Amino acid sequence: MNPTVGIAVILTVLQVVHCQMIKDLSACLLGQSLRVDCRYENKTSNPLTYEFSITKDNRKRVIHSTISVSENIYRSRANVTMHKNLVCLYLQSFTTSDEGVYMCELKATNDYTGNQIKNITVIKDKLEKCAGFSLLIQNTSWLLLLLLSLPLLQAVDFVSL
Repeated sequence: MNPTVGIAVILTVLQVVHCQMIKDLSACLLGQSLRVDCRYENKTSNPLTYEFSITKDNRKRVIHSTISVSENIYRSRANVTMHKNLVCLYLQSFTTSDEGVYMCELKATNDYTGNQIKNITVIKDKLEKCAGFSLLIQNTSWLLLLLLSLPLLQAVDFVSL
C-alpha cells in the first residue's frame, strides 16, 4: 500500500470516530414557550442531523427532526434553530400536558459510531426562566454592533477628557 494512501485512510478513520458529542442538555421557559438547548462538540464539518422527542406514558413522540417524521400535534408549535455547537428546540404554548422526558439525538453524516443521545426531565413548575445571555443567541446582530462600537465609545470618552 502506498504510504500516502495509508495515512489518508488513518486520518479518515480518526475523523469518523466521535465526530460529535452532546456536552449538555438544558431546558428553560421563554415566555410561554419551552426552550431545550442541546450543546455539542463537533469535530468535523460533516452535516449534522437531529431529533427532539418526548417520552410520556411510555411512548416516544417526535417533536422536531431531520432524522424522522414529526408528529402532527407538535408540527405547528415546534421549531429548531442551529448555531455553532448548539441546537435549540422551541415549543410554543408549553403546558403541563407537555411535561415528560425530552431527548436530544444528534448524528453527524458519515459518523459510524452511532447517534449521541441525552435526556432531560421537564416539569413546568420546576423550570427556570431562560437567562438573559441565552436570549442573545436568538438575535446577535445588535450585540455584535455593540461590541464593535466599544472602541469608538472609549475613544470618545478619552477625547472628551
